[in-house]
Amino acid sequence: MNPEERIIVPLDVNTTEAAIALVELLPQVNFWKVGLELFTSVGPSILPILKDQGKQIFLDLKLHDIPNTMAGACRSVASYQVDLLTIHATAGRHALQASKEVIATANSSTKLLAITVLTSINSRELAYDLKIPLELPEYALQMAFLAQECGIDGAVCSPHEVSQLRQICGDDFLLVCPGVRPTWAESGDQKRVMTPKQAILAGANYLVIGRPITAAENPQQAWSKICDELATV
Repeated sequence: MNPEERIIVPLDVNTTEAAIALVELLPQVNFWKVGLELFTSVGPSILPILKDQGKQIFLDLKLHDIPNTMAGACRSVASYQVDLLTIHATAGRHALQASKEVIATANSSTKLLAITVLTSINSRELAYDLKIPLELPEYALQMAFLAQECGIDGAVCSPHEVSQLRQICGDDFLLVCPGVRPTWAESGDQKRVMTPKQAILAGANYLVIGRPITAAENPQQAWSKICDELATV
């Protein structure tokens, strides 16, 4: 893929007007992420607007519920024909299988991505707050394994886990990495970060890069700077 095709930019705004303004500000961006903030504010109405402009859509809802509820949610999302949809691996095997079965039955082109460990969580929080007895990389790997066994198309993981997941899960398993920050950008609330070039070299298919671009003084310049960095990979 070209560098521009590897970057997913979040529409972290809460109105349709703000989302459209951001898309118009960065016409070079082909892949946009619609997350909880925008989706809970304006609903699915933003999706056809993006599709009418030929954009790819990463619907980052992080579904996490009982199998029947997750299956119902995936059934609804299947009609949107988005490119990527996130579900939590910690929902368990039955919920993952039910979600995949619904998408397959609907003949939807949507690919499911399992959330392994949120990139805002560090090793100490995993152990002390969540009481998970595994080391963070091992836990992320186990969640990715579970998702792959259930037929899920890929996983969302920190760049710090992507190399191991790529080696173990193979080339056909999609790996999408948030927590990607150029050296010239602040890390914000992301705790396990890596530069765009490092993440791609480690094995990521797609990078989710938000504030370094959208909050930059010159978003177009920031976008171009990141693409130029990836062009050398």
